[in-house]
Amino acid sequence: MFDKIYLLYRDSLKPTGEVILNISSIEKTFKPTSDHKGAVAKHGMVASAFPDATKAGLEMLKKDGNAVDAACATALALGVCEPQASGIGGQSYAILNFEGKVFCVDGSSRAPSKANSNTMRKKQDRVLGYRASTVPSTLALIGFLNKRYGRLDWSTIVKPSIRIAKRGYKITKLQHDSQVNKLEDFLKIKSQSGAKYFLKDGEVPYDIGDRFIQEDLAHTLSHISKNGWNSFYRGMIANQIDKDMTNNNGLLRAEDLSLIPEPIVRKPLHRNYRGVSVFVPPPPTAGATLLLVLMMMSHFPSKFLTGTNLESFHFMSEIYRKAFLHRTQRPFDPDTYHQTTDENHLSRHFAYSLAKSIRNTVDPTLPLKNPEQIEDTTHLSVMDDEGNAVGITQSIELVYGSKVAADDLGFLYNNYMAAYEYENVNHPYFMRPNTVPWTSVSPAILFNNNKLWMVVGSPGSERIFSTVGGFLSAVIDNDMDIRKAMLKPRFHCSIGGTISLEAERFDPKIIEYLDKLTYKVQHKEPFAFYHGAIHAVMKCQSMDGFQGVAEARRDGTAGGVN
Repeated sequence: MFDKIYLLYRDSLKPTGEVILNISSIEKTFKPTSDHKGAVAKHGMVASAFPDATKAGLEMLKKDGNAVDAACATALALGVCEPQASGIGGQSYAILNFEGKVFCVDGSSRAPSKANSNTMRKKQDRVLGYRASTVPSTLALIGFLNKRYGRLDWSTIVKPSIRIAKRGYKITKLQHDSQVNKLEDFLKIKSQSGAKYFLKDGEVPYDIGDRFIQEDLAHTLSHISKNGWNSFYRGMIANQIDKDMTNNNGLLRAEDLSLIPEPIVRKPLHRNYRGVSVFVPPPPTAGATLLLVLMMMSHFPSKFLTGTNLESFHFMSEIYRKAFLHRTQRPFDPDTYHQTTDENHLSRHFAYSLAKSIRNTVDPTLPLKNPEQIEDTTHLSVMDDEGNAVGITQSIELVYGSKVAADDLGFLYNNYMAAYEYENVNHPYFMRPNTVPWTSVSPAILFNNNKLWMVVGSPGSERIFSTVGGFLSAVIDNDMDIRKAMLKPRFHCSIGGTISLEAERFDPKIIEYLDKLTYKVQHKEPFAFYHGAIHAVMKCQSMDGFQGVAEARRDGTAGGVN
């Protein structure tokens, strides 16, 4: 079947399998929108998952800050106005193009020193409550970025997030719905600490349009602004967290906070897709999975992937399955598993062999069981007019994290204990004290003709690689502008053969075809939250300026400096 498809479409391929990008068409068809989901600007761009956070980043650019300053301010602001997805109780990863060099900053959290597979044997403890939290690392990453690569002082970076917490913001439909969906979990917690801060009167979801003010969080951020980001990990705040955890049978202690290591600068992974260079973070992220998806796609002609051929949906489904299975089979920790090299499982030959192995039917040799995927996340993308670009993906894992909040401090603890392996002791992410969790995040930076072109990322757990991969294919294979590519109907296939798609936006013939192939098809609503959230910024190459896009499926905006 693979050979048949290749022969049918081979005339559209160059000898290398690359395509010639119509940069002019991609960039000149883009139009800014009145809802600020699409924006153009001359001197820099920010795209994030909440309007106030985007404004915080733009404020830094207007103060002569660089892309790093803008990204740091945006990240802190997102933790205030998007608490269901991130916050100072979570963890973050960054990819940067800074002064002409691409690198990643690994802001992994760590398991508490008291945590092990015995103390965490109850599955409920890994998801809900005080034991579910790893050592928060988001502030360490943001502080590290600001100190090493930023231009503005720390207090300037933190100021917008304090202002948002004090003045409040209006609850969105997405946040109201998230509180409705997680209400039962909030109320399961004996201390009701999460409910106290994030439910109306500590009992019910906030109504859409209610102003949400976070006085305790504003006080915490003010302390951190005055005393530096390190003050979160030592002194008053660390002691309060220690007391809170001790009183509620949690595992985090002041020693865990004080010993959190400095974020690690890592070499990115990169491969070409149709001649465009794609850079992603190494493990423990899923960057390699995204690259493998793109490399498998590159062995199919663009006209096949972007056309109306029903078979293309089957082939893309099998690409997603095989790529994710490979991730689960070959995980490795770059600090301890040096013998597993990128060249082996990101080789063109290996990607070709996987692509060629796709059958006419659903591959019965792949597992039929779907892994649990529960994380919620947020992503921001920033560029300045000095050639710097930053992508940060940050999370507290589950929607509203562990549903417990730090007493008197106003932020939610994460539940990254759910992201460890608990059965296979040989697994590099097996639960042990002070180890890092596995994660599906994959922010990316792209170069075209050796010039910085785009920074992009998405939340969505295992759907991240299908969301970002589908977006990039729409732009590169189909010459879509970034807004049209973001709006394109989405689908994903899990490792177990469950396809989720925005059913009303797909031709019924496609759904009927996939049903007949024995996939289990889940019908999602149009513009489903489930399918991630693209936040992308582009440096135009056919003309001057920047373009930015924020996800229509969530609350964000894009904005720039003129």
